[in-house]
Formats: sequence, structure tokens, C-alpha cells
Amino acid sequence: MGGGVSSLSKVCVVGFSARDDADVDYTFAAIGVKKPEVDFSSNCGNMISAIGPFAVNAGLVKKEDGPCTVRIHNTNTGKIIHSKFPVEENEAKVGGSFAIDGVVGTGAKIELAFIDPAGSKTGKTLPTGNVVDTFDDIRVTCIDVGNPCVFVRASSLGVEGGILADAIDAHPDLLPRLDSIRRQAAVAMGISQTLESVPGSIPKVAMVAAPYTHELISGETVEETSCDLLVRAISVGQPHRAVPITVAMALAVASRLEGAVVREVTSSSPVDADGVTIGHNSGKLLVGANFDNSGAVKDVTVFRTARRIMEGTVYAD
Repeated sequence: MGGGVSSLSKVCVVGFSARDDADVDYTFAAIGVKKPEVDFSSNCGNMISAIGPFAVNAGLVKKEDGPCTVRIHNTNTGKIIHSKFPVEENEAKVGGSFAIDGVVGTGAKIELAFIDPAGSKTGKTLPTGNVVDTFDDIRVTCIDVGNPCVFVRASSLGVEGGILADAIDAHPDLLPRLDSIRRQAAVAMGISQTLESVPGSIPKVAMVAAPYTHELISGETVEETSCDLLVRAISVGQPHRAVPITVAMALAVASRLEGAVVREVTSSSPVDADGVTIGHNSGKLLVGANFDNSGAVKDVTVFRTARRIMEGTVYAD
């Protein structure tokens, strides 16, 4: 809530689900920061971290103490997410030893398995039918896993892959160039009919680069050998201080696609055999992508934490 940045201006509406394969329905709304708008066109992977624990704590789902799984139906995309976390004294456990870069402290581990995440909005893993497209003379990969995303090499735009969020904001023309590419990609992906009607939240656009030793927002140094690739994501027109989970999901899949611009900058020697380790503004994130025998994306798994920080009442006309 608030904060003047897109990653903190979000609403999740959660209720009972009538589906046999889900316990709760979850609708995500991105709240405009620079524009007075509410955008329901996308999902938010980071916010899904809180949905399972909220459902248990709010009494929407009854679970015994111990490990539990809450099946979440995201109404924005029609996709199913399995949220696994511990329950203690009839509430989601908060304390734990699991840490996430960019988040202060530690907490109980939440495993999120996004089931059949490809084609969330377009119905296709590669909405344009191509592994590589060209917009504004820049090579990009358009992919729809978790959310529709457009990936471009940072070097194609004349910037370093480890550029920090404030430097992206201060750059004279980087954000407008990225938005131009994003809007053209949206039309090519079938998300919008015109450049003017492209929603603010999708497709996501992000710059990727091969890893190298550089500083994070915190001032700490991340070593070249600690991650498999770098990403700098834009969310609703603003540089993300970490990486949206849905962007990370799409990256994990794109890193395995021969010819994709993401594959071109991904290390051939993974840091962790369980997936791709993504370097972002605030640290690293491990994402695992699993494929079936036909090569289709079976599921994508990430690990997060979540905790309740306040309760209140919202009045709306």
C-alpha cells in the first residue's frame, strides 16, 4: 500500500472458490501510481506469496498444524498455483530461517508451484510465434509464462546489465525506449489492437545481461559467479527494486529456449542444479522450471516468505 512505487501499490481480493481444483479465488489489481487507474489485466507472483497464509488465517481454508497446501485460482489468468507452507496453532507460521535477498530478516518458507503457467493471457508460450522479434531495430524475445513478458539485452540499449533502479529512472531516454518496445510487442502478441490501448501492467518489459561483479541497491557487491544471468525489470512504468515473480518465471523458461535473447546471456554452468539463479537490483532469486515429455512447461517453482503487517477496513463507494 502506497509508497509511491508500483511494487507497493497493489490489491488482492480473496474468497472461496467454486472450482474442484482450487480452495480460493484470487483477483489481483495493480493500482496506478502516476495515473489514476486500476488494472486487472495481469497477475502478481509476489503477492501470491501472501494468499495461502491469508486464506488460512482468515478462515477461508481449514488446515491442521504441520505442512499444508492451499490451491489458489488466479482469476486474472485462469491459472492454478499451489502454495505450500507450515501451519502452527491454526495459523500460517511466520517465523523461520528462510531468507530472501531484498527482504529484511527471515521467515517460514513458502513454496509456490505455478501449474501449467504458459499462455497466461495469450494462450501461447511464444505469442508471436517467434523466438526472436525486432522492434525499433532491437532484438527481443516475447514470452508468456506467468505473465506476458518482453526481454531485451541491456547492451542493445547501450547500458550495463547491472544498472540500478535509480539510474534507470535518471537515464534521459531509457524508460521511453523500453515502453516503445513494450507497446509494439503487446500488439504483436495480440494483447492489444493499438499502441495506445496497451495496458500499463502487461506485457512486462525487462533488460537482461550476462552476470558480472557489480553493486546492488544496498551497496553490497554481488559476484559474477553467484548468478546465471542479470535482469532489470520495469513494472507499470517504474524500475522494479527486485524482480516480479512472473518475470522471473518467464526468464527461467526463456533461458532454456534455443535462440532466445535470454538464453544468449545465461551462464552455461548453473549456480544451482535446481534452476536458474537470477541476479536483480537487490540480490538473487532461484527459479525452477519443469517441462513435460513434449517440451511444454509443466510448472515453475519459486520460494518466498510472507507476514501480516497490519489489519484495517477499506470503505468504497
